[in-house]
Amino acid sequence: MPRGGTFNLLVGGPKANWPEDLTQITGTWIGVDRGTLRLIDQNIQPVAAIGDFDSLQEPELQLVRRNVKDVRSAQAEKEFTDTQMAVMVAFRDYHAERVDIYGATGGRLDHFLANLFLVLEPQYKRYAGQIRLIDRQNTISFFLPGQYTIHKEADKQYLAFVPLTPIDHLTLSDEKYQLHDEPIPYAISFASNEFVGATGTFKFDTGLLCVIQSCDTYEAHHD
Repeated sequence: MPRGGTFNLLVGGPKANWPEDLTQITGTWIGVDRGTLRLIDQNIQPVAAIGDFDSLQEPELQLVRRNVKDVRSAQAEKEFTDTQMAVMVAFRDYHAERVDIYGATGGRLDHFLANLFLVLEPQYKRYAGQIRLIDRQNTISFFLPGQYTIHKEADKQYLAFVPLTPIDHLTLSDEKYQLHDEPIPYAISFASNEFVGATGTFKFDTGLLCVIQSCDTYEAHHD
C-alpha cells in the first residue's frame, strides 16, 4: 500500500475541465465513484475506489472490482459526499501529505460548492492547507492563518483571494492590488489580482482563506 506523498482524486466532473493529460500528473490516484472508471479508461491504476457507485451499472462496478484492490462502498443515502469520504481515506489511511482533487468543477454547482466548502467542516479543516482543487483553468488552494509566499504557475495570469470566513488583518504586500491589515467581515472574492513577480506574499490572523490562480480560456482570449 502506498503511503505519504501526493494523492490525486478524480471525481465526477466533466472531462472538458480536466487538465489536458492526467497521465502526466505525478502521485498516487484514488477514483471517486465514476471517476474510477475514467481512470481505468486512461490506463491509470488507482489504488482505491471510493463511493456509493450509484452512477455505475453492474458491469461497470464489476470492472472496477476487477481492477482495484481497495474498493470502499457507501450507502447512496448518507451524511457525507463520496469526495469527503475519499479525502478522509487519503489522509487517515494512506497518510497523504497532499490531496489534489480533479473533476471537482464544471458540473453541478451544488457539487462544486460541496467540494469548495469541504475545508470548512471541522474534521477536514485541519487538512485545509494540504488540499487543492485543480482543473484546466484554475488551481484552488486553502490557507489557515499565517504568512505565506506562493509561486506563480507558468500558465496562470490571475490571482484571487477569497475569504471563506471572516478574517482579520489581511495583508497582500506585493501583489498588483494590495491590502494592509484589512478586516474582512464576510465571504467575498477579491478577483483578478495579479502577481508582480514570480512570487506573491500574504498574511492574515484568523479564519480560512481560499487562493485561486487562474487563466482565461482560449475562446475568451479570441472573442
